[in-house]
Amino acid sequence: MSAAPVEARDILLPAVQRLQKGGVASPALDSRLLLGTAMGLDRAVLPHETLDGFDDATAVMFEGLLVRRLGGEPVSRIRGWREFWTLRLELAPATLDPRPDSETIVAAALAATDAGKPCRMLDLGCGSGALLLACLSERPDATGTGVDIAGEAVDAATRNAGRNGLAARTDFVIGDFSDPEVAPGLYDLILCNPPYIPAGEIDGLAAEVARFDPRLALDGGDDGLDCWRAVLPRVAAGLSSGGRACLEIGAGQEDAVLGLAAKAGLCEIGREKDLAGICRCLVLGFADNPATDVPG
Repeated sequence: MSAAPVEARDILLPAVQRLQKGGVASPALDSRLLLGTAMGLDRAVLPHETLDGFDDATAVMFEGLLVRRLGGEPVSRIRGWREFWTLRLELAPATLDPRPDSETIVAAALAATDAGKPCRMLDLGCGSGALLLACLSERPDATGTGVDIAGEAVDAATRNAGRNGLAARTDFVIGDFSDPEVAPGLYDLILCNPPYIPAGEIDGLAAEVARFDPRLALDGGDDGLDCWRAVLPRVAAGLSSGGRACLEIGAGQEDAVLGLAAKAGLCEIGREKDLAGICRCLVLGFADNPATDVPG
């Protein structure tokens, strides 16, 4: 016997109150999304809806999802996927949960490349493939390679490429992103979002990050610059003479990263701020190939 229809607002109201009391920042939206997940939907359930099929099993599932959210687990982790740029991306324990601020890198990369012109792209530390796949989705004549040290991340990125119709133009490999022998050759665009959080600051981050993002993808050493020291020479070795590198940096890191870039033979071409007005992206190239069309 099927469950009798119920009004969504009767389910959502107590859920919103619980999340609000538990300190969740967006209790209404999160409740609607989690109810949708429990109902087997990819969307949020709205309060005015009448729900068919909200049975005891669904109620138990919804309760479990609420408990996870109250424990600090982000909705994207609970659902297992995140919308980024125009793509739906599967998440895995070994991948960062891509945030809207990282779309700053994509926008800068698209400004630094020509639509309709073949472009070879490299994503160092690709994780879910978010940066590379977003760029490829806007550049149909481009191809790309992603490198990550975590095999689970490479597997997730490969699946994401397939689900978004980009498998034929991508290749993902397991390896150290600072090793020039991994994915060798020259690239017109290099993307990189390395671990750049100082180790001592990680535990003080929001629970959604500190407890649920992989520490390997966060920990930048004592000063947050260890991976920059390692990866910038790799960027210089793999960048074509007129190529561009678009790098995501931590708040206040621009001067330190530019200093390390200069030691590797790279110079600043431009920079972009994120949604909070913080310098989030550095665009680098070689000094003899300056650009005039990249926003600063």
